[in-house]
Amino acid sequence: MAEFEFTEDLDDLRAMVRKFCAEFSPEPVVRATMETEAGYDAELWRRLGTELGVLGLAVDEEFGGAGAGLVAQAVAVEEMGAALVCGPVVGTLALAIPLLSAAGDDATRRAYLPDLVDGGRTATVAAPLTGGTFDAAAVTVAAKAEGDGWKAEGDGWVVSGRVEFVPDGAAADLLLVAARTDHGVALFAVDAAADGVRREPLATLDLTRRQAVVEFSGAPARLIAGEKRALAALAHAARVGAVLLAAEQVGGGRAMLDRTVEHVTGRYQFGRPLGSFQAVKHRCADMLVAVEQARSAAYHGAWALQDGTDDPQLAASIAKAVASEAYTRVAAAAIQLHGGIGFTWEHPAHLYFKRATADSLTLGTVAQHVDLVAGIALDRD
Repeated sequence: MAEFEFTEDLDDLRAMVRKFCAEFSPEPVVRATMETEAGYDAELWRRLGTELGVLGLAVDEEFGGAGAGLVAQAVAVEEMGAALVCGPVVGTLALAIPLLSAAGDDATRRAYLPDLVDGGRTATVAAPLTGGTFDAAAVTVAAKAEGDGWKAEGDGWVVSGRVEFVPDGAAADLLLVAARTDHGVALFAVDAAADGVRREPLATLDLTRRQAVVEFSGAPARLIAGEKRALAALAHAARVGAVLLAAEQVGGGRAMLDRTVEHVTGRYQFGRPLGSFQAVKHRCADMLVAVEQARSAAYHGAWALQDGTDDPQLAASIAKAVASEAYTRVAAAAIQLHGGIGFTWEHPAHLYFKRATADSLTLGTVAQHVDLVAGIALDRD
């Protein structure tokens, strides 16, 4: 099958999100927001959901979304990444919404998804996803039911345990928790404000993105999915999260490339623009190649997961590995080509470099995704 093409509708979507981010989340707003206790502007996030409708582009219309598909969602996330928008992009948009879409029955989706899509509530996933896929053996939370609660999805459960490095975990309203039961690993919904939930914010390299340690001590929980459906849904959420994070990395890399080209074009040395020197041209060309490679891999991943045109784990891992390496390399080159000012706190280059570094460690490193790709390739042989 032929690869997808960016349609006029997708171009219009990109322009709309870019304009919104430039107007309402410019660099001064990003710097002010990242210093707040929550780490994001709840009103800005709500507007992204209600006014722009870009938080549920991949969610079916029946559950409050637009039904536009994962490629459209990736376009919106790319523009958010280019602007370094502070918000629960990883926890809510990349993980929780895809997980609920895949794990819950229709009643569960109607109960949770509309509020997340509208931006009125936020959520995150407390599960071992740091290796690039869901690792059932690493689940550290246990769940118990009163009576014979396993027979039907619903209330009557409590969860206990500790989960490290939960994205957006300190501010999320809803926690989707992978917990071990007598029957295997299941998926539970926990109100973050419930008794028995304690959240400890972590110091992070990227100040625009928060993480937390979440501890459960007999916290009331609602069963969303049993063993078989939960495992498949968590693996799906990890793949979607990797692809959307790759799209965000494309946006950040593109922003750094554009800023660098603008700088070397307008900055003079020895009476001529920096960009006229061959060595600088080569560095900028290398940055462009890296960004375009990442773009191809990221959107192939989104298209493959959307239309089932490739092995989903293969496509997702290639997207995340390529985009992580590209973003890190481009952000480092941008700092070097900006000279001394690129290293200062006042310049945005360091914010992108820290985001690039943090993204490369989130939902699987380059090495971990390369290992997943190698495993798939060897299994095919």
